Amino acid sequence: MAQQLEIDATAGITEDGAEATVSITGKTGTEQAKEKYPVSYRGISLGMPIEKVKESLKADSLYGYRGERDVSLLPTQNRVLIESEGISFLNRSWFQFYNDKLYTMIFKLDSNRVDFYSIFRALQDKYGEPTSLDPEKIVWKNEQVTLSLERPLIIKYIDTQVFAEIQNTSKVDKSAEELTRKGFLESL
Repeated sequence: MAQQLEIDATAGITEDGAEATVSITGKTGTEQAKEKYPVSYRGISLGMPIEKVKESLKADSLYGYRGERDVSLLPTQNRVLIESEGISFLNRSWFQFYNDKLYTMIFKLDSNRVDFYSIFRALQDKYGEPTSLDPEKIVWKNEQVTLSLERPLIIKYIDTQVFAEIQNTSKVDKSAEELTRKGFLESL
């Protein structure tokens, strides 16, 4: 894939004409692609309310959504999970909600129909070089969304900001739990 370079150039010449300075700034094609990472798949977008996601799932047979029996409450506050058995290229799909808004979409793909390398190449061609790369996980990430391809064959779309908020809340909860535990142990 050819890299595009967006350049802004300015030049300054002193009054005696002896010196010239040129300043060039820009973004590579990879950096530009980061701004265009996907926030939706087949009409379902990160940030959508749970009821809209349910409607979209019902309307698209690829997801194999069976209605309320595919909906679970997660053990933590304000979190819901929809899990459905897909057809064709999708084996299973998971949709996680926080405060009734979609923040994670996970798709387990059918390895009999598509392979890891083909998915990687398609994502790389579309979104540029990944932000991080290791044998088990390839990630494209910006302030809005984290897109990851994981082995054996899973694609995740994650709302980066909501995920960070959940992690921070989790750390606060663990700290409070540790203080409570410490207080309990000291009271013995």
